[in-house]
Amino acid sequence: MSTAEHAAEVPAQRAAARRGPRLKNFGDMWWRHLVGIVASVIALFPVVYVISAAFNGDSTLSSASVIPHSFTWSNFSTLFSSQKHFASASDYPYWYMNTVVVSASTALLTVVLGALAAYAFSRFRFKGRRIGMLSLLLIQMFPQLLAVVAIYLIVHSVGGIFHVIGLNTITALIVVYLGGVMGVNTWLLKGFFDTIPAELDESARVDGATPGQVFWGVVFPLAAPVLAVIAMLSFIGTLNEFVIASVILQTSRHQTLAVGLYNFINGQYAQFWGPFSAGVLLAAIPVVILFLSLQKFIVQGLTQGAVKG
Repeated sequence: MSTAEHAAEVPAQRAAARRGPRLKNFGDMWWRHLVGIVASVIALFPVVYVISAAFNGDSTLSSASVIPHSFTWSNFSTLFSSQKHFASASDYPYWYMNTVVVSASTALLTVVLGALAAYAFSRFRFKGRRIGMLSLLLIQMFPQLLAVVAIYLIVHSVGGIFHVIGLNTITALIVVYLGGVMGVNTWLLKGFFDTIPAELDESARVDGATPGQVFWGVVFPLAAPVLAVIAMLSFIGTLNEFVIASVILQTSRHQTLAVGLYNFINGQYAQFWGPFSAGVLLAAIPVVILFLSLQKFIVQGLTQGAVKG
């Protein structure tokens, strides 16, 4: 065999050696790929069905299918124009704006206030620290849904004095949401702050940093992954919440998407599933944008601490 032939044969042997283990591994793990494909189909089928219903000319679900029988944009135009069958459809932009404001404000305030409380529980030692942490944990055992009547009465009473946080106001809904998620989020953040070495705080204080500078300049940036996870969960949770929003927000233009879109399918003869699906599809846009923007931090926040080192 000549030198040229030997040189040409070596890369081919190396390529075959690389392909061999891969094909063998695929043969052993084929069932995992099958399970992944089946799980993906089950997870994506409702999404595909909603997309099909949003572009389907028939507003009923009895004749809906994965592929629309008649493609139309009328369901989207119905959301932004007053219809004689559904006069409040033109309030959809208000519902959308209210939902984005409530969800974004709740996520932002939850991250900031929760991080401040978790930093205090993680770094400082003060009287009542353990009781305070246990109290937060015990309060979370009772769902916020059980306190709907109490929440309504409190907001109604407080609104008589401070109209800004009274019934039918966005600020009141934000305050109620903050009270419902602060406990569990503080616990999650506290556990993450415990993994950040305290020596970093001490080093910053030696350099002359104030406690505020230590928190905002050292600890807060290091906790960005878990803060992104908390913000994402808070945003999605408030975006989908219905019961408390329906109790506090009463007039149509002050409602959120969950409450407003319910009017499309509420009642025996008011089932507009086409516009409802179109509104749901548009409501998913902020969640997708937020998830894509925070994807890197979300992966780090969910996997942080899973591997030692």
